[in-house]
Amino acid sequence: MAFESLTDDKIADLLNCTKRLTNPQARRKSKDGHEQINYHASSTDGSQHEFEIYRRQNLREGMEDDFSCGISWIAPNGETLTIKRYNGPNHNHPNHLEGEHLGFKCHIHTATEKYLKANRKAEGYAVATDRYITIEGALDCLVADCNAIGISTSPDHLS
Repeated sequence: MAFESLTDDKIADLLNCTKRLTNPQARRKSKDGHEQINYHASSTDGSQHEFEIYRRQNLREGMEDDFSCGISWIAPNGETLTIKRYNGPNHNHPNHLEGEHLGFKCHIHTATEKYLKANRKAEGYAVATDRYITIEGALDCLVADCNAIGISTSPDHLS
């Protein structure tokens, strides 16, 4: 399936189906100043969808707010497409098609049919959020929002 043919409804189905981690003991790997963990997950509804969930943190001094957690769909042909991504506030994210910038805030990207059809990054559109401030909080939001089970997370305690 060409990614350009994905609709918002199909993307929502991929995000909403329950996913179980198949490698909950995945190990952290450090490379080029980043630490990353990659999990694999499979849908539990019989649809046989496969996903990768990742957690990436910049380890350089002063870059604690440079982090990202995301979920990618692994298409039957093996290609991957990021369908949701949770970023830290380290950059002023632009929503190019809307002509707006979010400011230096935590933000959540979601793949959209509009961005795919415009030949942009599928998950180029994002909204600012105050649901998390750390990578652990971002991963907790991802797990809850994307119905992933079998992974231990902890929310940020925001006042």
